[in-house]
Amino acid sequence: MKQRSNAGFSLVEILVVLVIMGLLISVVAPTVLNRADEARVQKAQADFKAIETALKIYRLDNYVYPTTEQGLEALVEPSTMSPEPRNFKQGGYLTELPVDPWGRPYLYLSPGEHKEIDIYSLGADGLSGGEGQAADIGNWKTED
Repeated sequence: MKQRSNAGFSLVEILVVLVIMGLLISVVAPTVLNRADEARVQKAQADFKAIETALKIYRLDNYVYPTTEQGLEALVEPSTMSPEPRNFKQGGYLTELPVDPWGRPYLYLSPGEHKEIDIYSLGADGLSGGEGQAADIGNWKTED
């Protein structure tokens, strides 16, 4: 009598495993992707705090915030635009300007529309307005 070899899996067993894996991925993937979105917002909030701190120190040294035209670059290199900084700290206030989580420079308004100074990003789409990851995020918005 010849014995049957059970060396592999049947097609039904493989299909059952694939269906189970598909169900697990459909439940886990949105949670993981949402965490990445939350991490981007948290990174932007941390950047806002760091930039605000550098701006406050700049103001203590130079009596005014950089103008909108001078921009955040005034924290790295002394501006030659008026009002020129009187007591620019050697080495600057930031070693380099951080970029938003989507790879674009942060935008800056002084005086701001929401606070004394506004630091903001236009979100994932780089356009004003939007919802979700495309929404604008600024230092005036608190984490939800």
